[in-house]
Amino acid sequence: MQTFARFFIALGALLFLAAGASQAQSPAASRSDEPVTLNFVNADIAEVARTIAVITGRSVVVDPRVRGTMTLNTDKPVSKAVAYNQFLATLRLQGFTVVEAAGLYKVVPEADAKLQASRVNAGPVSGPGNQIVTQIFQLNYETANNLVPVLRPLISPNNTINVNPGNNSLVITDYTDNLQRIARIIAALDVPSASDLEIIVLKHAIASDIVPLVTRLMESGPAPAAAQGQADTSFKTTILAEPRSNTVIVRAANLARTALARALVERLDQPGGVSGAIHVVTLKNADATKLAITLRAALAGEAKTAAVPGSPAPATGTSASASAAVATSAQPSTGGQIQADPATNSLIISAPEPQYRQLRAVIDQLDGRRAQVLVESLIVEVNADKAAQFGIQWQGALGNNGSTNIGLLGTNFSTGSTTNIIDLALNAASGTVKPSVGGNIGVAHKTNGIYVLGFLANFLQTNGDGNVLSTPNLLTLDNEEAKIVIGENVPFVTGSYTNNNSANGAVNPFTTVERKDVGLTLRVKPQISESGTVKLTVFQETSSVKSGTETAANGPTTTKRSIESTVLVDDGAIVVLGGLLQDEYAGNEDKIPVVGDIPLLGNLFKSESRSRKKTNLMVFLRPVVVRDAQASDALSLDRYELMRTAQKNAQPVPSKVVSVNEAPLLPPAQTRSSPVQSPFQRVPPNQPFQSFSPN
Repeated sequence: MQTFARFFIALGALLFLAAGASQAQSPAASRSDEPVTLNFVNADIAEVARTIAVITGRSVVVDPRVRGTMTLNTDKPVSKAVAYNQFLATLRLQGFTVVEAAGLYKVVPEADAKLQASRVNAGPVSGPGNQIVTQIFQLNYETANNLVPVLRPLISPNNTINVNPGNNSLVITDYTDNLQRIARIIAALDVPSASDLEIIVLKHAIASDIVPLVTRLMESGPAPAAAQGQADTSFKTTILAEPRSNTVIVRAANLARTALARALVERLDQPGGVSGAIHVVTLKNADATKLAITLRAALAGEAKTAAVPGSPAPATGTSASASAAVATSAQPSTGGQIQADPATNSLIISAPEPQYRQLRAVIDQLDGRRAQVLVESLIVEVNADKAAQFGIQWQGALGNNGSTNIGLLGTNFSTGSTTNIIDLALNAASGTVKPSVGGNIGVAHKTNGIYVLGFLANFLQTNGDGNVLSTPNLLTLDNEEAKIVIGENVPFVTGSYTNNNSANGAVNPFTTVERKDVGLTLRVKPQISESGTVKLTVFQETSSVKSGTETAANGPTTTKRSIESTVLVDDGAIVVLGGLLQDEYAGNEDKIPVVGDIPLLGNLFKSESRSRKKTNLMVFLRPVVVRDAQASDALSLDRYELMRTAQKNAQPVPSKVVSVNEAPLLPPAQTRSSPVQSPFQRVPPNQPFQSFSPN
């Protein structure tokens, strides 16, 4: 019984202790959200950090480099979040901060926080004000590089600001409260820098006439200078003319500039005077004489279309003047309402305002910059010649020396050679006949003190190769023919006459000649289509004087290869115009019948020659469209540097004996702002010419 009593007493004590423990734990739990009062005076930073970790329930570690004391007091109880924020603010004042990494809060020096901060935001800035985070700001209108000088002074020295030019964004590492202020600044600066487009409809003036004047007036003020090392990205006022609707399009940096441009346009848009005023239009690219004929023809056609059937058309220029050829003189063309002044390349128009505006719209469209075409022609010729020759000749006398009649036995061939054995034997002493080219083996017999050739073997094999490449280039305007000739001007006899004056016996002969170009000729006329293809009308000729006919009685003989065609080529593509593929074979054989057909032995009674000639000739064409000055400069400078490099490589080897050690050299090519220096430099005054160096 006592045992059971002791068991129940122990069980009751355990239940009482458990109940007491539960009653003791409940007030603590109820006090977990209660405010706390901080009272640290010159306390060690590590101790304060551990206390804050216990209060907030965070895992806090302190960097060994964080040393010192801090004072942290609250006049009244505050929440745990406020207490933690005050702890961060006090650390910030002493050059330390707290960074979070995977749930662990580390107290580190502020200079190292930007390397250890793991929180990155790309949206709205949020979080504790004294927490260091990395924020990405995406800009929509302003250039990121322009905001760096503005925001850099607003960021603490230990933190960073970087630019990503790829997507025009800023990457800033700093305290959250400072990033919120920077976000408001960026939002205020990242706005469209230009106003909307303003379209101004003109009533009296011509848009293309007003725009240059308004542009000069708007740009007369000093422009803001860009900072050193940065490009000027400030928005500039743009004013354009739209000829079809006779309107002016304005886009300015702000509404004030737009209002100024509108005011200038409205003040200039005034009536031009009485009906039928005379207007002078200076052309930029078109030819005034040609354009005047075109416009007069257009007006004549319009007048005929609008006239009543059977009534005479108004006198706006005769059809003969509209279809007349363009005069090459500098005299102004006359006829109708439109006249041309070739001296100033201007049009003089006598028409009322409505008709003048219509004509001006047509003139602006026709007076555009015409594209050019660089035509590169490649003429490639490859020749291969082979020749082989073999022959045996022999002659011998039959009979005694004392006999009146003797016989001859032998062979005498001339195939493949210019001489035979009899010619060599008869004319050897005089030297008028020489053996054929190649290898010659002979046997001579002495007769009466004279060596007579009795046996001759000739062997010859020749190989000849030729490779010719010609690249004539031509740059011409669209739809304009160009021509280049490279060669000689050769005279050809066309007639001769001799006047025999029987009165005094005087003779007055004379010969008439005609000179023709012999060499390489290229004539081309390009026409650019809207799709970018180029239509080429081409004539190409390669001619030369045949060797050996220069002094012929009837004049020299020329060989000619020409191509005349019209082709369609894409811009920059290569097309083959045509060519010649020729393969010639020739074989000659002289032999004695029957004996010459005997195998092996028959070679002693024959002479044989063979030749083969192959000619490959091709003509290629490559047009390149040049639409602006930059493309023209690129092509020209490329050829310029090519010739300059060739001149550098052709400089003479320096010599101390001969004083001339320099050849002419083109100066270095300059940009458009710095013109190319002239290779013809002036001799300084009072200086001898011999001491002046052209380089």
